[in-house]
Amino acid sequence: MITIKFAENLKNLRLEKGFSQSDLAKILGVDRRTVSAWENKICEPSFEMLGKLCDVFDESLENILT
Repeated sequence: MITIKFAENLKNLRLEKGFSQSDLAKILGVDRRTVSAWENKICEPSFEMLGKLCDVFDESLENILT
């Protein structure tokens, strides 16, 4: 299970880049509601999607998860 910090980290990284949830969703090819669900701890992204998030934010998996 992904560390609870993921949701906080995702939101912080998104805001630092100046992305709306819709912006990030378009980049990743998912619905805005999916990004919202991740940030609200409703569900977790796949490992493939975690890799895309690492690329978008130029962060290591460890930094995004913890």
